[in-house]
Amino acid sequence: MEEVSKTVSEMQQRIASRLRAVGANSRDNAVTVQEADLDDSEQNWLGYIAGGLFSQIKKTRDRRYYVPAYC
Repeated sequence: MEEVSKTVSEMQQRIASRLRAVGANSRDNAVTVQEADLDDSEQNWLGYIAGGLFSQIKKTRDRRYYVPAYC
């Protein structure tokens, strides 16, 4: 179970880093997966990682993603 938790954490950090790199730091600046240049693996993890109450990665209703500045 620890390995799964580590994998999830690493993928979340990887995606968050890509989102920060393109300036997706608020709902107004949220980007699509194409704009963030996420690879297939990262895109597959988004459904699992993004949007949760305590998730670092947030999702808008129109399927754009961002990392709030406070994260």
